[in-house]
Amino acid sequence: MPDSPITVDVRLPSDWAAGEMRDDIRRSFANRPIVLPPKWLYDDYGSDLFDQITRLPQYYPTEAERSILVSRADEIAAVTGADTIIELGSGTSDKTRTLLDGFHRGGQLRRFTPLDVSEATLVEAATTLAERYDGLEVHALVGDFTRHLAHLPDGDRRMVAFLGGTVGNFYVEERHAFLGALSDQLRPGEWLLLGVDLVKDFQRILAAYHDVAGLTARFIKNSLTVLNRNLDADFDLGAFDYVPLWDDLEERVDMRLRSLMPQRVRIDGLDLDVALGEGEELRVEISAKFRPEKFTAELSDVGLDVFRLWTDENEDFGLVLARRVTEQA
Repeated sequence: MPDSPITVDVRLPSDWAAGEMRDDIRRSFANRPIVLPPKWLYDDYGSDLFDQITRLPQYYPTEAERSILVSRADEIAAVTGADTIIELGSGTSDKTRTLLDGFHRGGQLRRFTPLDVSEATLVEAATTLAERYDGLEVHALVGDFTRHLAHLPDGDRRMVAFLGGTVGNFYVEERHAFLGALSDQLRPGEWLLLGVDLVKDFQRILAAYHDVAGLTARFIKNSLTVLNRNLDADFDLGAFDYVPLWDDLEERVDMRLRSLMPQRVRIDGLDLDVALGEGEELRVEISAKFRPEKFTAELSDVGLDVFRLWTDENEDFGLVLARRVTEQA
């Protein structure tokens, strides 16, 4: 057992997922186009599929970001002087250990707060980290990073990490609102470390989301499996094609499921019948790509000043270090 203190702060009620899913999916099918919230992709099976995807040679973001963390962790620690690291959407905190190693080598790692919706995953990660870093205080927060930012622990020298390019999963308006809310929780002088996937040749980007092994297709279709299981729906996965699209205007990948035929789906858990036309699409997830100058402006709009942008050797992925500089108007 670790000698370091571990606390778990649960901000989600035990029935949160069931109620949240019902509300989300009812809203999704009440509108056109149909947009399914991507958070329901990540049950145990979906999380395992995604882990397999990150290990594919054409899926560059994970290892590109890791390479930056390996080379820049010590510099990030020295620049920020932070002793409290908060990670949003932490999962197993696998890559984060590379970052924490830099702070530990600098003798300044005092507290780590991972925030995620899975209590079991957080407890396992917290135990592993407490064993790895003697004396580290781990304050795990079970919550949704779009809703529970106000519960981030206070501290004198904090840095929030939001890695993996997850910020690209927000639509533009959602992203602005999220970054604004996050900035509101930081005091002037505190830091934000963001992983962002950069704009490059779109064919190379699309290849990362359309592997020949079909893992990404299975991952996106898993959203329907989750609805079948949890809402007693009868989606036929074979009646949909996985379609990744590059939106040149928005500079993002859209991951969609396209109905191969006219069909009617019953969702007993919502007492809802859904009619889908041939060719109609369900929008499941997006992944926006960024240009440094545009993203710098986005952060500036919410009171965050970009201090430094590091990239991997191929300039595929960026790690942005920004500092809170002003109070919001």
